[in-house]
Amino acid sequence: MRTLYLDCGMGAAGDMLMGALLELLPEPEAFLAKMRELDLPGIEISAKKSQKCGISGTHMEVLCHGQEEGREHEHHHHHTTLADISHILSHLNVSDRVRQNAQAVYAAIADAESRVHGTTIDQIHFHEVGTLDALADVVGVCVLMEMLQVEQVIASPVHVGSGQVHCAHGILPVPAPATALLLEGIPMYTGTIRGELCTPTGAALLRQFVTNFGEMPVMRVEKIGYGLGTKDFEAANALRVMLGDTEEAGERILSLACNLDDMTGEAVGFAMEALLSAGALDVFTAPIGMKKSRPGILLTCLCREEDRERFVDLLFRHTTTLGIRIARLERETLRRETKTVQTPDGPVRMKTSCGHGVRRVKPEYEDLAEIARKTGKGLNEINV
Repeated sequence: MRTLYLDCGMGAAGDMLMGALLELLPEPEAFLAKMRELDLPGIEISAKKSQKCGISGTHMEVLCHGQEEGREHEHHHHHTTLADISHILSHLNVSDRVRQNAQAVYAAIADAESRVHGTTIDQIHFHEVGTLDALADVVGVCVLMEMLQVEQVIASPVHVGSGQVHCAHGILPVPAPATALLLEGIPMYTGTIRGELCTPTGAALLRQFVTNFGEMPVMRVEKIGYGLGTKDFEAANALRVMLGDTEEAGERILSLACNLDDMTGEAVGFAMEALLSAGALDVFTAPIGMKKSRPGILLTCLCREEDRERFVDLLFRHTTTLGIRIARLERETLRRETKTVQTPDGPVRMKTSCGHGVRRVKPEYEDLAEIARKTGKGLNEINV
């Protein structure tokens, strides 16, 4: 599987992520030319080779009206609304995918800012993340992700830095309140480095594109890129990215099981429906013999580890069990996708499963059954 791994040991910022991803391209100039063609008003973008602690990488120089992003200048404190950002994005010559990703990044930032300030999204005025130079970072990363065409993005836990940061509202703790909200549910940590290592823009980009946070998977790395920040720390201020292929990976799941001998068939069926409706990976039963030779039912629910408490609560609520056995399992699955095809008898969803050297295509039963009811044909007579 085509995989991109982000090493966020020195946090994440939009310009650093853009620089790192740019180094993965075989022809970086094609990206720079595309960005210049967008004609963002007042914006000039260039890639500069530089070093941090002896590590060579790319620093993205984004000039807004002749001044580099991150510097204290009057333009940087223009107030910009989400509607302003949306208007600019709607007029850019980019694909729908890039536009939608950029919109989603800014929507996430606006939501975090509105929660911090106790107001609505439409009343938020961006400061650090709302100016055109930061918009160039967001659009640039979205364009690069489209050009790289990876199947999954994995990132390390995020180093956010420590201490305090100066912003438009005054002096705030690190991570800044909006950044902390954007990183909710994402593994992060502080350290001895004083300063803001993860910006709101960087956090929002991670939330948009990263599919999983954790250790680097076993992968055959083809190319490595380094995106350099502007500040100097005792550690190299660089975001490292690795592009390569990973093997088909299994996932860890939980098996929640309980023995039942005092529930009716209808009650067991209702419990199974409740678990499946809540998003269980699978629910099934098996007949068993219990104490005192009583016949019973073994009810098993499969779920993801992060959903453990929710499904434990549901099992106790909908069954009469007094205890639940929990086991961790590894599950290997085929990649699945569904596409609708037009047949002489009507549309039919086709389910494709592939991976591990296997490829299977199967029509959706419910679609075939609906056609059979309407046409009077047998299931095996429908041409798909």
